[in-house]
Amino acid sequence: MRSPTCSKHGFWVLLTDQELFVAFKAFPWFKGASVEEIINVEWPQPHHLYWPALDIDLAVASIQSPEKFPLVSKVLRRTKSSSRRTKLTRV
Repeated sequence: MRSPTCSKHGFWVLLTDQELFVAFKAFPWFKGASVEEIINVEWPQPHHLYWPALDIDLAVASIQSPEKFPLVSKVLRRTKSSSRRTKLTRV
């Protein structure tokens, strides 16, 4: 695996036999991340990528076909430390 190449729309991750585009629109957690945080990616298993600085785990299949793993937004209960929290998960 080589380090990702970034653009304003997302970034590419180059695996041994394929190039994957991670669009910020499909994966909004990366939009505010620094280039340093994005290029610090681990490939612990053939079907799994991990960004330790961001604590983000993604299945390679979800990058290949993000439409099969739609984001679901759920507003969590309000707490004293935060007026509103939103949790995004893939289903």
